[in-house]
Amino acid sequence: MVGMNPLLSFVALALAGAALAAPPTVGQSAPDFTLTALDGRPTKLSAVLADGPVALIVLRGFPGYQCPLCNRQVQDLVQNGEGFAKAGYRVVLVYPGPAAEVTKRAEEFATDKKLPAHFTMVLDPDYTFTKQYDLRWEAKNETAYPSAFLIDRAGKITFAKISNSHGGRASAKELLTAAAPQ
Repeated sequence: MVGMNPLLSFVALALAGAALAAPPTVGQSAPDFTLTALDGRPTKLSAVLADGPVALIVLRGFPGYQCPLCNRQVQDLVQNGEGFAKAGYRVVLVYPGPAAEVTKRAEEFATDKKLPAHFTMVLDPDYTFTKQYDLRWEAKNETAYPSAFLIDRAGKITFAKISNSHGGRASAKELLTAAAPQ
């Protein structure tokens, strides 16, 4: 890519699945990814989008403990699951972590949660997705910046909220308000 136009270099890197220079924002296309669901099925964003828009929620995973704010956020989303279904949204929860323990930790996290049929929890081993979306929180006992994206059927991001702390996350109400037709 040496000698290539800088914009074309960025596009080439993005198409190759390399990390973005910054997290995706409203109006941009959501980078496609394939991650394994907790039940073992491969889950590709573009395939999920074929069934309708997606609420993509990035959790912190297991930074040495199960994050209580992630638990509360997922409970809020589940309690409002019918609202997401009525709006036509599939909800994809991304659980990042080291490959050696991400499945075990995600199973622990999901134990007390009954996810609606239109919710899928996917595993992000070794932060592949998190790095691709430039959401890796590189600090002691951190994993990923808690984030939420609404992505329309065409793959465009219509809502984005990225927290630079443990709090400040998108609530179900905030997501459903943003998902409502204007």
